[in-house]
Amino acid sequence: MLLRHEPSTSLSHRDRRCRRTAAGATALLRRKRKSPQDQERERRLWLNRNGRITDGTVTDVQEVPTQSGEPLQMLIYQYDIGGVSYEASQDVTYLRQHVDLHSCRLSLPASIKYDPHNPGNSIVIAEGWSGLRKYPTRN
Repeated sequence: MLLRHEPSTSLSHRDRRCRRTAAGATALLRRKRKSPQDQERERRLWLNRNGRITDGTVTDVQEVPTQSGEPLQMLIYQYDIGGVSYEASQDVTYLRQHVDLHSCRLSLPASIKYDPHNPGNSIVIAEGWSGLRKYPTRN
């Protein structure tokens, strides 16, 4: 007598795992990607919560033209961490309600928040925090 192997209607453990992996990959691909503005906002918020503060200097403010016609407002600053000098810029275009770049005073001290594991990752301004110091004006 010859025994036949009947195919099982239930899925093997390996088949179920493959299907879960495929479903997870599909969900990742369908997930809406974050815009560059959202990524930058999350970076600022993370640095605002977790960054260390050091002294630095705002060295320049520039408007950089873009292809869309709307200029980017850039704040350029420098700071030193552990004997290493950093020069960085921050796009503050979407933070206009927190800073007036036209009245920003250059070559004066500012507070810089930076990532202690990656000191080149830094900010001067974030939602709810500003490292720009206010100085009294003379009349």
